[in-house]
Order: sequence, then C-alpha cells, then structure tokens
Amino acid sequence: MELYENKETIQRALLVGIDTGEYDAESSMNELYELVESAGAEPVASMMQKRDKPDGATCIGSGRLQEIADFCDNNEIDFIVFDTELSPTQIRNIEEATDVRTIDRTMLILDIFAIRARTNEGKLQVELAQLKYLMPRLSGKGKEMSRLGGGVGTRGPGETKLETDKRHIRRRIESLKDDLEHMTNRREQLRARRKKDGIITVAIVGYTNAGKSTLMNTLTEAGVLSENKLFATLDPTSRALKLPNGVSVMMIDTVGLVRRLPHHLVEAFKSTLEEAALADIILNVCDASSNEYRLHLEVTNSLLNELGCGDRPILTVFNKCDLVENPLDLPGGRESIHICAKNGIGIDKLLHAVEDNLPVRLRHYNLLIPFDKGSVLAILRKAGALRSEEYTANGIKADAVVEEALWHIADEYAVE
Repeated sequence: MELYENKETIQRALLVGIDTGEYDAESSMNELYELVESAGAEPVASMMQKRDKPDGATCIGSGRLQEIADFCDNNEIDFIVFDTELSPTQIRNIEEATDVRTIDRTMLILDIFAIRARTNEGKLQVELAQLKYLMPRLSGKGKEMSRLGGGVGTRGPGETKLETDKRHIRRRIESLKDDLEHMTNRREQLRARRKKDGIITVAIVGYTNAGKSTLMNTLTEAGVLSENKLFATLDPTSRALKLPNGVSVMMIDTVGLVRRLPHHLVEAFKSTLEEAALADIILNVCDASSNEYRLHLEVTNSLLNELGCGDRPILTVFNKCDLVENPLDLPGGRESIHICAKNGIGIDKLLHAVEDNLPVRLRHYNLLIPFDKGSVLAILRKAGALRSEEYTANGIKADAVVEEALWHIADEYAVE
C-alpha cells in the first residue's frame, strides 16, 4: 500500500489593470497585489492598459487580450484578476480568448470575506453580498443559462433555467435579509442595554491592515486574529477596558475598509459598521508607514460621515510610527496620537486622550466609608469608579474617580 501526501498548490494569478484617469491606477494595483496574497494566491505579474474608457467587449481591447492569452500559456497562470468591475459578457469573452478563469476586484474581495467570516452573522452578510452581486450577472452567463428547466408546479412549464435560478436567488436573498434583521434587532437590544447600564463604547475603525486588531489585543488582551493581511478581521469583537482613571469602557474592533469598497459589501455590513456609528468615541487608526495614509484617512472619514458620526469625538491614531523616519512630519494637533500598537509606544497618551473625550464628567475622590455603609462601596464598585480600597480601623479608604451622577453619594464620604 502506497501513501501519497496531498500538497495544496498555490494558485498563480495574473493581475490586469486599466488606467482611465478616474483614480490612481498604480496604487490601486499595489493594493490588488495585497488582496490576491490575502486570498492565498501568488500574484505572478501585472499588466496595465491605458484607455479613455473600458472596451465594452473585453475591457482592455483585443490586442492586449492576445498578449494576456500568450502570457498565460507560457507561465501556467491559474486565474486572471482585473482591478475593475467586469460585466458577464466581458468575463465570457476574456475566458474564451485565454482559456483561463477570470474574476474582477469585487469577486476577489467577496472571496476573501467568505474565507474570513467566522460568526454566523458574518457568513450571512457575505452570502447576501455575493448573491446581490451575482443576480444581475446571470443574464450574461451565456447559453448554459438558457436551457429549459422543464417540470410542472413551482417552476412552471417552459420556464428557463435562468428564470428558475433568479427566482431561487431572490427567495434566498429575502431569507437572508430576514435572518439578518433578527440579528440586527438583537444587536440593537444589546446597545440599548449598554446605554441603560451607562456603558461607554469606543470603536476602533480604519483602513484594512492598519493595525486595529493589534491595538485591540494590546489594550484588552482580546486574542483577536492579527495578521499582516488585508481583512484579517471581519467579525466585530467587543472587550472591556479599564482606563487609568478607573472608568471602564467597551472597546469594539470593526471590519477594515478599502478604497472602492463594493457597494454590496457596504450595504451588507451596515449593521456591523453601525457599531462605529453609535459609539461614544471613535478611534480612526491609520498606518503611518504607508505612503497613502492621507488617502486611507480620507476613505475612513468619508464612510464615518456617511454613517452620521460627525457629532462624536473622532481621534486620529497614527499606528506603526516606529517604521516612520520622521514622525514629526505626520499631522499633529490635539486630536492626533502617534503610537506603535505592537510594542506599546504611545499607548498611555492614547488612553489619556480617550479619558479627555469621555461623554461623562468625572471627579477624583479620596473617600472614607464606614463599615456599615457597604452598599455605598458596592454602588461605586459596580460603576467601575474604584481605583483602590483599603480596610483601616476607622473605615474603608477608597481612591475613586466618580462620574457626575454619583457625586452626591461620594460628597458625603469625601476626605482631604
């Protein structure tokens, strides 16, 4: 009996871009390289075509398409990925000319999201986005979608397979929407409970691979997956954090953003992104070592404005400052903090900035609470106000940072 080892071969990808002048095509292609690597494939080479507008039949024109076909033949390319959204007709024509599977940027991002989703809600959101993307593209699939399904009853005699598939997809989309609506209702109940209990929330948002999960782990030891990959974190994570002044807050890590994020994904993940929209304080984390940090901040700020976060304190956090030659060149100001989440540099300054932007007024107290007033101590302890407590002969000495709603209780037991 012979034993064979199954080795997983890494797929080889050819990247193709089209420069119409609408956006920075070269930077977008660099990001596409990272996306392909995050999907577990190997980007072998890239080709760029400059045109006034994409060709309706092949996107890049017949001449360049022949070059791509020859390159694929000579370099064992497994799939081609275009840095733009392709129509079903374009995909069919490119695949017929090259005999290589072809996808576009949106399909690639959807695939990465499908790999990264861990929670039930995340998986449902990804499936919903995939079906919404697939639905208008069924009609361009060609003759394989036009054969008759036949049968009687639900499908109806003479109904084409295209119509059948569209009906099944519509039904599944409605089912997914219902399931996600129930989950959204549960999430809203949790938010209402947090608000009722006086829990302050701090959301970490920002461009993908900016170091949000590393920061989350540094602050709370959350154990969130932290990798140097795009979209390493997809599902939101919440952990409690006690600030230096004794106040407890709820930290929330959110999905990363990317330029030209497909509209289907923004819609599907709106409930997740609302965690940031409804937070009391927002940390906009940016990779300071990236040459495009200004664009990354612009993408994030644009989405925050879209979600209606203008009335919330937004702290700009420049991460990975240890990789920057001169951090002083980065934008400063009272609302900007320079840190390195990996080795803890600047974390104290960040925590103090969060304290300065808390939505509650705080006052520091030295308290002496009689032994028969244990209920007072319990109230302060539940509110997360106690920094330390010590049992003495005269009562319980407590060092506390008390929010305004409890000042009337603390005033009675305050000592110099």
